Amino acid sequence: MTEPILIREAGPEDAELIADISRRTFFDSFAIHNTKENMDLYLNQQFTREMQMAEVGAPGRIFLLATCDGEPAGYASMREGVTPTELGVDVAAIEILQIYSEQKMIGKGVGQALMKRCLEIARERNKDWVWLGVWEHNSRAIAFYRKWGFERFGEHVFSVGTDDQTDWWMRRRIDEPAR
Repeated sequence: MTEPILIREAGPEDAELIADISRRTFFDSFAIHNTKENMDLYLNQQFTREMQMAEVGAPGRIFLLATCDGEPAGYASMREGVTPTELGVDVAAIEILQIYSEQKMIGKGVGQALMKRCLEIARERNKDWVWLGVWEHNSRAIAFYRKWGFERFGEHVFSVGTDDQTDWWMRRRIDEPAR
């Protein structure tokens, strides 16, 4: 029998663990699509361990830690207070910045458990919208978000080192069911 995936809010005491998971899962997901030089630049200048640790517990930030059988399985992070104008003016929205599973846990329900909790948090905080950015070539993630009822509403540039890439902005009304 597979152990259940447990989700809990991470606090400052989890900052090192979250930072390590975030950097490892980003590398595992995107190193194959980027040059070594750009990945090194991104991880050592734009996404440092210290920067990630400082975000855990920061105002307006929420981090969730997923565990399975006592082992870290993935994480999610959310942010309040930053909303693209394309979503609307004075909308009650929250951003999902990251949802990542450890490589060995992909396909085992970690992403689903994290997304479910992110949507619960949005409801608890009386948000009308939840939104996120996803790399335009990450078809697996885009399919996952569409399954949860997200639709594309814009795009922006996301730089990995010196490589400017296009991220789609996707949104979902909180009161809409997943498809």
